Amino acid sequence: MTIKVIAKMANVSISTVSKIVNNKADNINIETRNRVLKLVKEYNYTPYATVKNISNAKTFILGLLLRSASETNLMINGFINNAQKQGYSVLVYDSLNDTDTELRHITSLCKHKADGVLWEPVNNKSQQYEHYFKAQNIFISYINNSNDYLSPHIDFIKMGYFITQKLIDQKHTNIACLMKENSQRSNLVFDGFKKCLFDNHITISDNIQLFINDSKYCSKILSQKVTGVVTTHFALALKLYEQMNKLHYYIPADISLVSLRDDIREAISFPPISSNKIPYFEFGQYICNNLITQCENKNDNSIENCFSSQLNLDHEESIDIPSTRRTKKVIVIGSINIDVILNVDELPQSGKTITANSCSTSLGGKGSNQAIGVAKLGCEVYLLGKIGNDYDVSLIFETLKRENVFTQGICRDTKSITGKAYIHVQQDAESSITIMPGANEYLQPQDINSMERLFENAVYCLIATEIPIETIVETLKFTQKYNINVILKPASIKQISDLLLKKIDVFIPNKNEASVLCPYETSVEKQAEYFIKKGIPIVIITLGHKGCYLRTSDGISKYLSAAEFISIDSTGGADAFIAALAAYLIDGYSLETSIKIASYAAGFCVSRQGVVPALIDRNSLENHIKKLEPKLLR
Repeated sequence: MTIKVIAKMANVSISTVSKIVNNKADNINIETRNRVLKLVKEYNYTPYATVKNISNAKTFILGLLLRSASETNLMINGFINNAQKQGYSVLVYDSLNDTDTELRHITSLCKHKADGVLWEPVNNKSQQYEHYFKAQNIFISYINNSNDYLSPHIDFIKMGYFITQKLIDQKHTNIACLMKENSQRSNLVFDGFKKCLFDNHITISDNIQLFINDSKYCSKILSQKVTGVVTTHFALALKLYEQMNKLHYYIPADISLVSLRDDIREAISFPPISSNKIPYFEFGQYICNNLITQCENKNDNSIENCFSSQLNLDHEESIDIPSTRRTKKVIVIGSINIDVILNVDELPQSGKTITANSCSTSLGGKGSNQAIGVAKLGCEVYLLGKIGNDYDVSLIFETLKRENVFTQGICRDTKSITGKAYIHVQQDAESSITIMPGANEYLQPQDINSMERLFENAVYCLIATEIPIETIVETLKFTQKYNINVILKPASIKQISDLLLKKIDVFIPNKNEASVLCPYETSVEKQAEYFIKKGIPIVIITLGHKGCYLRTSDGISKYLSAAEFISIDSTGGADAFIAALAAYLIDGYSLETSIKIASYAAGFCVSRQGVVPALIDRNSLENHIKKLEPKLLR
């Protein structure tokens, strides 16, 4: 390709083409200049001046001289993408954070007579080499230059402000920023972080700035009761997530977390950390276009050095309101079982073989049942218990997650199996249950101690006695410490200490359990009075299809009828009753009204097979009550 052919194709003179390619086109129309340059690039025309080694001749080569190329993969891709579209070749050099290596690359770029170089200096001393480029008339554009704030740069201050605001929007006020030391990006993000706190009238203290190389950064987060953390690098967010899990603190249940996301983290989907993508690829295209504009002497006044793209989080799965601001929090402590339900014509008897009509398997145990029952009624629920080391574990966690029950309080015993319940259900809904405790009997006081933080801000604690009594005693220490109301269901026990009874707010045995724990009295009224004298403020003895008997320390004594439902399986009726009672007491309903509503919840449960599938959600429960007793509801 000759200059004569280029001139003919562009419909200009040969001298015009020569002036343009040799950077002497100051008085030539911009449209003409662009038309000629386009043809020169497309047909790879080599100017005669280049052959003659004249320094002003254009080579259509750009240099990319980076402090560390491994950290900016997407930016490089964006730069090359845009350069190729505009007819330029790109030489990429990695200084490896070393000034000697950087100098060797500078001399190489001068040898290749690049038209322009995008330079990310290794440090403040790097600019002493700038004269090499100037001697060759190579245009320089800096990025991330600490000596020149006007050099093109990503607006990390704006991004730091944005992700901090996301936490503040969720009512967080005690927020920390986790950073890398001696990191320009970390410092800029922290500037945006502080500005956001200031604009939202949140006190800025020395404690809000944490560094990943500080071995105590996790303990500082916990001791200072930080509820939200901003991280400047995604790798820091991953490290924090891992460390919090080891300490049995979970995101976002205990601490909310938001980060900037590097290009190298693009494919990571777990753990689900809410993040704003750093627009490296777009920035690469932007700085390439900026450099070419300067190399070709285009007068583009739209160029701005501070680059910013649209800000948005990929998701908000690691962000929640602070636990201290959440309402209706309930702790449930009890058994976690796998229920094996057998439908039979008659219940098992000694010396007699029976045949099951059908069989089903599902999550069960009074702890699981009550937790799911409360969650379905709109409360935040944490289940505390122990499971084994078997295939049933996956079913347990899948079910609890689907039902929105928090599982941070579930321990795993690798030496035992998960508890089992073999339930025989007769056609008239009466049932008999055989329990194999499994891991439930290994829930120890030290397990409860390790979960103390879960008790903070709880309103009610539901306890079923299918776990060791010493573990229940330890639990009651925390319910007293945090002023939590206790509802206890005495299941599978023959006696209970007076000391324990005095720490219970609501006691809910069925008629058989009441008879076992108070064998000296035959009437329900006398049994309830016995428990009241032991120091329990409220006693509710459930009577199956006959309803329940209520006795309180302030003189209330009455029978309350059951809701009318056809009974199919009575297994989980008491659990549904307790769950609804707690949920509506939390909502401020009176005791008697809450009991009546709970009776409807129990009725729904016994009218269907199984427990978990039969537990009613709040909308269905209240829609049914509105048709029959609308005055019960506000």
